[in-house]
Amino acid sequence: MREGETSAAATAWAARRLRTQLGLEALHEENVRANPLPYLERASEHIYQLERALFEAMAAAFAPQEGMSEVGPPEAGSITLSAADHARLIACRDRVARALSEVVAQRGG
Repeated sequence: MREGETSAAATAWAARRLRTQLGLEALHEENVRANPLPYLERASEHIYQLERALFEAMAAAFAPQEGMSEVGPPEAGSITLSAADHARLIACRDRVARALSEVVAQRGG
């Protein structure tokens, strides 16, 4: 293949991947190639929403909610949680913490 053909194939692959990642129909692929800016803005908004969800998840995992003590609202009583469920919750919290620290590190903050 010539260099131009390789570049065209790479562009087509990138457009297809972006379309797939954004959940767009195949009809959008040509539009992505012709004018990628709106699609990149949409991807940026998706990334922002995911980052915001990470921050909110971390806040919920470590800070008590309004009207709640460290163990929950006074009227909540108690619950039973298996050791396996507890381990899964802790693992999930740890994954969110790692993802959030990566986001912060990438931003240079």
